[in-house]
Amino acid sequence: MTVLRYLGALGRVRTMRAAVMMAVLGAAGLAGAAAAPPLLDFSADERRRIAAHGPWPPRPQADAGNALSGRAEAITLGRQLFHDARMSIDGRFSCASCHDPAQGLADGRPRAQGRVAAERHTPSLWDADQQRWLGWDGAADSLWHQSLNALFNPNEAAATTAHLQSVVRADPGYRRAWTRLFGAQAWRADAETDSVRLAKALGAYVATLRSPRTAFDAFRDALLAGRLDEAARYPLAAQRGLRLFIDRGNCAICHVGPLFSNGEFADIGLPFFSRPGVVDPGRHGGIRALRASRFNLLGRYSDAPNGPASVKTRHVDPQHRNFGEFKVPGLRALLHTAPYMHDGSKATLVEVVQHYNRIDLERLHADGERILRPLGLDDAQVDDLVAFLESLSRPPPVTPGGTRPPGASGPGRSRAAAAASR
Repeated sequence: MTVLRYLGALGRVRTMRAAVMMAVLGAAGLAGAAAAPPLLDFSADERRRIAAHGPWPPRPQADAGNALSGRAEAITLGRQLFHDARMSIDGRFSCASCHDPAQGLADGRPRAQGRVAAERHTPSLWDADQQRWLGWDGAADSLWHQSLNALFNPNEAAATTAHLQSVVRADPGYRRAWTRLFGAQAWRADAETDSVRLAKALGAYVATLRSPRTAFDAFRDALLAGRLDEAARYPLAAQRGLRLFIDRGNCAICHVGPLFSNGEFADIGLPFFSRPGVVDPGRHGGIRALRASRFNLLGRYSDAPNGPASVKTRHVDPQHRNFGEFKVPGLRALLHTAPYMHDGSKATLVEVVQHYNRIDLERLHADGERILRPLGLDDAQVDDLVAFLESLSRPPPVTPGGTRPPGASGPGRSRAAAAASR
């Protein structure tokens, strides 16, 4: 009996030890599961929609109608011209004055500031090679055309063809580059032809400006490849915001593809008046200016007047609905390009989302298909959507003073940063 009791007690001890071990292992497993980053269960349809916003970076596109596009010598020359204030009539403004690399290739102002305050916000030049039309109103159909618009605008560079030609011919470095690019004919052109050549060098350079990969791109690629542990590193708030973006918010109807833009124009319910008594016609005025310009892709200065890129210009005509429409911007690098909208009226991404959250349907055009509806998001959902939009930018660098560039901080940022931690 003593032996039997001993064996029974020993069995109970072993059973208790096994139970304790299972409990310990179970707790460790639960702790490990709790520590694992969460990943939403995206459906096959949602994954298909997410896939459409990549890959990034995209294939480079040549500047339309520009035989210099892609040529290393032209890109180098264009970079020098971009930062040269002598391009303006009085040496006060370079392209980089408004398209500052430290400000996301914009200027951080609500409205552009040239010789006078402009009516519109300065758009960023990131990924400009991917765009069909240039400018908020699409008044240019190529990068070199847009460069000429800025150079000749009396409120911007205010240059003349004679001035631009004289700058090139007086600078030894530009003269050498000109000879390499244009050979024996380099110095026989008239001033307008030289101005177009200069603008095409600028276009060749601007076509190389590519925004970097982001947290969203890493998430998208990992999700599609089945690397779910890697995909789960994407903040949960951004995942929720992405789901709102592609589903309930209908944002992806206009903000499509890797650039998050359809490249076209829309009325989103902002005021028609750029200031008291002044109406901005938007796309309607842009089309009229485009068709009237001798520098468009159908004109004699285009290197491919009958090429595929010129079809868009040949068939575009102003319509009544174009009045008050503005370019649908890409959404990459948003943290670096505040404030937002064509008129710079929204200081933060929270303000942008709230605009769509409470959009005034009475203000929108009555004709055509009505796409926009108030989103009706609560504060937590607004923050989730902002967290997603922020993930389309690389975090901005901190300056030596411990601050971030304009648009990277403030009430909109702090709320979304808090959401990312939920």
